[in-house]
Amino acid sequence: AGQCLTKRQRSSETGGLTPVEITQYEKINKKENPHQEEEQLLHQLRVSSAAPGPAPDAQVSPQKHLRSVGQLQVLKGVALQEAELSSFIQFQDVDFPLDENLVKSKKKKRKKEKGEHKIFGTPDVDTPVSDTCCSGCGAILHCTATDVPGYLPSEKYKVLQQDGKLGGATCQRCHLINHHHKALNLQLSHDQYRDVVQQIRTKKALVLLIVDLLDLPDSIVPDLPGLVGTNKHIVVLGNKIDLLPKDSPNYLQRIKRQLSRYCQDAGFGSQVTDVHLISAKTGYGIEALISSLQRSWKYKGDVYLVGSANAGKSTLFNSLLESDYCKSRAADVLRKATISPWPGTTLNLLKFPIINPTPYRMFRRQERLKEAEQETEAELQPDELKRLQHLSRQGYLVGRVGRTFQPNRTKTNEVQFDPDNLAFGENEDGDSSTPGELFNEVKDAHWLFDTPGVMKERDILHLLQDHEVRLVVPSQAIVPRTFVLKPDMSLFVGALARIDFLQGGKSCWFSVVVSNHVPVHITSLDKASSIYEKHAGHKLLGVPIGGSERMEQFPAMVPQDFTLEGRGYQEAAADITLSSAGWVALTAVEGDQVQVRVHGPAAAGISLRTPPLLPHVVSLKGERFRKSAAFKPLKLLHPNL
Repeated sequence: AGQCLTKRQRSSETGGLTPVEITQYEKINKKENPHQEEEQLLHQLRVSSAAPGPAPDAQVSPQKHLRSVGQLQVLKGVALQEAELSSFIQFQDVDFPLDENLVKSKKKKRKKEKGEHKIFGTPDVDTPVSDTCCSGCGAILHCTATDVPGYLPSEKYKVLQQDGKLGGATCQRCHLINHHHKALNLQLSHDQYRDVVQQIRTKKALVLLIVDLLDLPDSIVPDLPGLVGTNKHIVVLGNKIDLLPKDSPNYLQRIKRQLSRYCQDAGFGSQVTDVHLISAKTGYGIEALISSLQRSWKYKGDVYLVGSANAGKSTLFNSLLESDYCKSRAADVLRKATISPWPGTTLNLLKFPIINPTPYRMFRRQERLKEAEQETEAELQPDELKRLQHLSRQGYLVGRVGRTFQPNRTKTNEVQFDPDNLAFGENEDGDSSTPGELFNEVKDAHWLFDTPGVMKERDILHLLQDHEVRLVVPSQAIVPRTFVLKPDMSLFVGALARIDFLQGGKSCWFSVVVSNHVPVHITSLDKASSIYEKHAGHKLLGVPIGGSERMEQFPAMVPQDFTLEGRGYQEAAADITLSSAGWVALTAVEGDQVQVRVHGPAAAGISLRTPPLLPHVVSLKGERFRKSAAFKPLKLLHPNL
């Protein structure tokens, strides 16, 4: 990633690298510790799926040893089978337009189902699997089977391969996620995801465990020490703190303590060295995290991002890529990870080189952070101000993530230089023109890896279609909605869950902390079943959506009974967690015995959480609507105001 790369014309298809530079970059990443079993498996797969004739000359880079064995096993099993036409998906691609004759001929053979995508492209089981990875998710690129990670239509795959542009390509799944908000269902098991994470056991590394605060404690990987090794230091990152409202003055400290307690209950013990609350999306807490890592871990070894699917690892990876944690010139040649609300987006190991935090770099970084703290809105650049204002409308907590050393950064009345240039050298004219500069940028570097998300066994997102996931996963700050219920009343959270208030001495408050796009409906207990049968799949309940046909595919509701004791009007007794969708906090009169029955799919992971994460969330309500069980939601301010 030489300094010249920022000045050179780059092709969007190659991600900014020439074929020579790509080859050089692969050489840099070679390891002296080959994994014989995985290499043999990949070699056998390529030979078995290749067309008759001599074997290809290209050698498999040892860099690909980190690729998922599970993906290779699936490809090997599917490569010799003829894929069914109904599994293909068309997406808009201006460089590879749709063959109308192909579509018309296939339409005659079968009836297109409602909501199904048109056909585009065909697989080719005789084309060898490449040794190139998708720049968005890390999966090995191929054109063998549509339901295996890394798939590209053979028409596009062959053209890119022939032109030498396969190195910068993204697979069909990443293309659909980025440009059409569509996600493909992929055949990777729970164990296959974990196989990749277990590679950390033999390495000297720091583990960054990222946890979804909307899904505590279920998003904490329960057997993490068994996956990464009991000798690893673990830094716990509570992500999506920007989405949670401020229910009391010390709510951040309380959430941090509760997160630490959950990690201890999971058996992490003394391996946890630090806990941070961050927002990978808005940048809150990222600079403090970087400073902490540079002080504690410094430059001892590689760093791995680990966590459950949809916890936000890829978003954090992209934030750190543009920060002081990544070498200044490396970010120009590394494509960002594909991020989306769908679980399991990152399928293999994406990485970037970590900068060595020398005393000089640390000093300059602290100077920059102090200057940033003193800046007012009037002094900000228009683009930066617009970004902060946009994020402030989406989250309660917002931070700024910057870079101290940037190529070609100049200021008047001050001599600027990049310490990397002092260490590696550059031409007198300040420009580099040889691929060897790329080697200097990552020579002897340690790396930060973005690992695939460990899939949870029970998660409500697994039951939803792509457009439903976008409604359920919060993308903006959550505004709590509070309702007062008497016994023999029911509360619907969309059609995802139903809570029946069976028994209690007095009325209770139910505060719903879920995405603002998910409807909440109140009714009497005797009408609840008929309302679900009539309106599930329709506008009233909202999610899932698609009418009776959609609900036939959705799992049946299974009841669970919970009993809890009230703690007063100002403090919730417990949270009814709805997996990755959020939770409902229940507040009751002190000492009152409350019995509720929660209906939801068995695979959704609905449970009771005590103590509640936001115990004072009931205070975040306005006046009660006249002749209604609902309270007006408050317009919440930034917690620091």
